[in-house]
Amino acid sequence: MAIATTNTFEKTFAIDEVIEDAYERIGLQATSGYQLKTARRSLNILFQEWGNRGLHYWEVGNSSFTLATDQSEYIIYRSTGDGTSSTTAIYGAGDILEASYRNASNVDSPLTKIDRSTYQALSNKTATGVPSQYWVQRFIDRVTMTLYLTPSSSQNGHTINYNYVKRIKDVGDFTNVGDVPYRFVPCMIAGLSFYLSQKYNPELSQQMKLYYEDELARALAEDGSSSSTYITPKTYYPGT
Repeated sequence: MAIATTNTFEKTFAIDEVIEDAYERIGLQATSGYQLKTARRSLNILFQEWGNRGLHYWEVGNSSFTLATDQSEYIIYRSTGDGTSSTTAIYGAGDILEASYRNASNVDSPLTKIDRSTYQALSNKTATGVPSQYWVQRFIDRVTMTLYLTPSSSQNGHTINYNYVKRIKDVGDFTNVGDVPYRFVPCMIAGLSFYLSQKYNPELSQQMKLYYEDELARALAEDGSSSSTYITPKTYYPGT
């Protein structure tokens, strides 16, 4: 006898369902309009807090921009999202993970990411040539990438291809779904329950926090893709 199944997969839930389940966990039902509004605000804050929890692999994007002669700094992200001051700006982009220089033959050369101190120590920051390093500055309203060496006329029209961290989208309408994969739905609801308990049922806050941290730890451990790791001992030769 065949076992009947729905043959569907619930990737995530509508925001109103997420809020409803979170309130039920702290003992509240039949929520009012303001309670829905404050829960949506808390969920947006939760998503922002996840930005401090490390890299989320579903929020990694790829993009590129074209190099211009004698221009070393390029805007990767603008908070306004209009890109009026830069054709390279991406709305919602965060840090740059890795980048490569791509020539006219579509051949990539990896760039080395350096920090502020290393860039500051460079003696001639206006030196021109094929870029080999980059420095990322993260401001409130923008993220910029500064290249070294500065592209010359021979690199004009070539591109920088890069992977970047995307911000989790805001909740928006209650009929929307959260900008998270199905694996993060349990910790999203548990986290919202913890946030709401601080407002409506503080006695449960510590308990809700433990549930939340446990759910989030499992989701973060499962995030990404597995790959093989090889550890090889270093060989030393006498006299070298």
